[in-house]
Amino acid sequence: MIETVLGPVELSALGKILTHEHLALDFTGFYVPPPPKLTNYFDKKITLQNVGLVKQYPYASMHNVTFNDKDTHDAILSDVQLLHKFGGGTIIENTSHGLRRDIPFMQHINLATGIHVVAGTGYYVASTQAQSTLGMTKEQMYNLMLREMTLECEGSPGVKTGFIGEVGSSWPICDFEKKAIQATAEVQAQLGCPVSFHPGRNSKAPFEIIRLYLEAGGAVEKAIMSHLDRTLLENEDLLELSSFGCYCQFDLFGTECSHYQLNPELDMPSDAQRLDKIMLIKKEGRIDRVLLSHDIHTKHRLLAFGGHGFSHIYNNILPKMLTKGFSQDDIDAMTVKNPTTWLAP
Repeated sequence: MIETVLGPVELSALGKILTHEHLALDFTGFYVPPPPKLTNYFDKKITLQNVGLVKQYPYASMHNVTFNDKDTHDAILSDVQLLHKFGGGTIIENTSHGLRRDIPFMQHINLATGIHVVAGTGYYVASTQAQSTLGMTKEQMYNLMLREMTLECEGSPGVKTGFIGEVGSSWPICDFEKKAIQATAEVQAQLGCPVSFHPGRNSKAPFEIIRLYLEAGGAVEKAIMSHLDRTLLENEDLLELSSFGCYCQFDLFGTECSHYQLNPELDMPSDAQRLDKIMLIKKEGRIDRVLLSHDIHTKHRLLAFGGHGFSHIYNNILPKMLTKGFSQDDIDAMTVKNPTTWLAP
């Protein structure tokens, strides 16, 4: 069984699983101003006249990074309804403390669409936290996560989380984030639960997170390392991490603009390049450690705003995989078997 926002559900009933998505969050703290000559194109809602520029500079539109207003809610509902129509079964909702998690809205989406929604606990990066949260001890973090996993969520009586995540860190990893990783490991060791990490934008970050997590007693086989498509660009680094036994998650499918505002020195890969990276892991015999998702957290990636939507992997990526040498068994592993194994107690 796994805890969804509507209660426990049998793992066998989850179907195809997207392991890193958001249904509502506050991402306005990551606003990045546009180039001065383009400023006038970002002071309005997303339209046909500016959507191309928003796709190029997604964090330059305050409307775009506001992912918890009525416009977003309406677009999410229709998008997740289509996800159900196109064969999706479950969304693992990665909005943790610091990003304004909205469990009532998760429950609404679960009820209205038939897509199971699993909520997470834990702490996002330090820059998103209130001063009072930054002052928490490791023991206080541990107690909150343990309570949300076993009793009920803060502000949502009767609802339990199904995993710890996304546990966020920047680079270098600050003291607050180190405590959050260590507390996560201690809860994981006690419960045997799944966890998901958000690494900073540096190739050293995933390895340092795993080191801290393992030293604190966490089980590597229950850990996801997210965002590898924007973090480990060198094949050697990717294959080294995959050898550790954690899940290697490629969760930016649908993001194909090479200019990455949050780290301009990095060239964001295309979906085809993501598949080439996954093929490297497959050739090492480790397809059982790969997970797929979109990490949708801005309006422009939703269908209603000109984006690819939550069904992109199922409608566009999986057929492409079959043309690039992946088998149906590989696809079933990445979309059903691997995420179900990760979630299993």
